[in-house]
Amino acid sequence: MQRREFVLAGLACALSPAAQATPSLAALTAGLRRWGSGEFRRWGFLVYEASLWASAEDPLQPPLALALTYKRQLDGAKIAEASVSEIRNLQMADASTLNAWGQQMATIFPDVKAGDRIVGVYLPGGARFFYNGQWIGSIDDPAFARAFFAIWLDVRTSAPELRSLLLTRPT
Repeated sequence: MQRREFVLAGLACALSPAAQATPSLAALTAGLRRWGSGEFRRWGFLVYEASLWASAEDPLQPPLALALTYKRQLDGAKIAEASVSEIRNLQMADASTLNAWGQQMATIFPDVKAGDRIVGVYLPGGARFFYNGQWIGSIDDPAFARAFFAIWLDVRTSAPELRSLLLTRPT
């Protein structure tokens, strides 16, 4: 019985600081302005709507947030695989790094259905992810954050029309 209580107490201590150390989505995006938004389609099907929140001066520099509101059901593992594929196409990481990032994303990204929203927040030290407003995980690697958000914001993106819409300066 004492061993079980010890293990449970250890788990409580291990989980509490992580939960307390993760700021809310509102706190992380305070001061950011809405930039552009647009739709992402694959083979004619609407997959998600994207919106960019960034500083007034430079929408390409952290901190910034990208909100994806899904329009169809998708498996979280497939979202991670597609992200790895896009980063690979941008040639922003080697195979070993991509594999590690893919595994991390697969543990973070949930299965989604129409109406669900994942928000990625790009910070200088890495990326934080929120699902329907709740924190779901982070990857504390500046190279990952740069590569992940490049999927939408790099000039070499596979969705240049969406990039253009996201970077439209607000009026």
